[in-house]
Amino acid sequence: MYGHSRNRDFFPAALITGFLVTTLLVRQSLQQNDYNDYLKREHSLFKPYQGSGMTIPYWDFIGTTFVTNSYVRLTPDLQSKNGAIWNHVPCTSINWELQVNFKVHGHGKDLFGDGFALWYARDRLQTGPVFGSKDNFLGLAIILDTYSNHNGPHNHQHPYISAMVNNGSLSYDHDRDGTHTQLAGCEAKFRNVEFDTQLSVRYENDVLTVSTDLENKGSWKECLRVEGVKLPTGYYFGASATTGDLSDNHDIISIKFYELEAPSLLAEDRRQIVPSAATFEAPREHRDDPKQGMSNVKIFFLILLMMLIVVVLVVIGIMFYQKHKENARKRFY
Repeated sequence: MYGHSRNRDFFPAALITGFLVTTLLVRQSLQQNDYNDYLKREHSLFKPYQGSGMTIPYWDFIGTTFVTNSYVRLTPDLQSKNGAIWNHVPCTSINWELQVNFKVHGHGKDLFGDGFALWYARDRLQTGPVFGSKDNFLGLAIILDTYSNHNGPHNHQHPYISAMVNNGSLSYDHDRDGTHTQLAGCEAKFRNVEFDTQLSVRYENDVLTVSTDLENKGSWKECLRVEGVKLPTGYYFGASATTGDLSDNHDIISIKFYELEAPSLLAEDRRQIVPSAATFEAPREHRDDPKQGMSNVKIFFLILLMMLIVVVLVVIGIMFYQKHKENARKRFY
């Protein structure tokens, strides 16, 4: 009797457990489908890339950018190249997420560069010194910098991901790797890995969150989160890259844009607002790194050089004195 009672209790519990598991799986599936329903093709880029001829639907490209069946290469692994790709449909969504599958790789082991940037900016297709695009821009830049230009001590290693919001008055300072104007950032080892690397830029209710999947785990790791970021609608998405004396391949594999269903906390018309951030700091004065004092080795060689100069002068003086004395003796005779 006791065994039959346990069996009767077991079956209802198993049915309830099965029902709960099934409900959870269905709910997750519906959530996933609902999320995918908000993928907007007009702001996205994925295979196959080509439309008719050499065009890409919804996208324009300039500079050294070229398209293959597997990737869109902004720059090849050659010196002094720059390229960009820009969406030509303005974004009208207030809350959105951009997921970018990219790859940065090259033959350089210790020296390589310079990196690339993702843009949400007012002006598109304009080349310039900020990773291939214009300086003093209006909008948002997510910068993936692979080479440190900073001459002094740095508080982080490279590659480095940072965010910058510009109202048009700020200049990106390459000599300081943009640290004077960045909102936040994180170290990120995304170069020369065997698998694709992923970046998520999420803008929701004035909160900017950048996350990465750089370990092929299929999950996001938060890089930075900044509150109080105000971005207007009507700007354009883009990606640009540049190489200088150092080089790398900078490849975009896919860009997927999602319009977020989350209710906006703002009722204002966002078409005319100026990009800003609550954590924005005024750019500090550009100062050259302090000159380092000479090392002991340099001091030693400098003293040695001075001693040699003194010895040479003494020898020349003695020779001149002896010559003068000899000439005087000849005149005496």
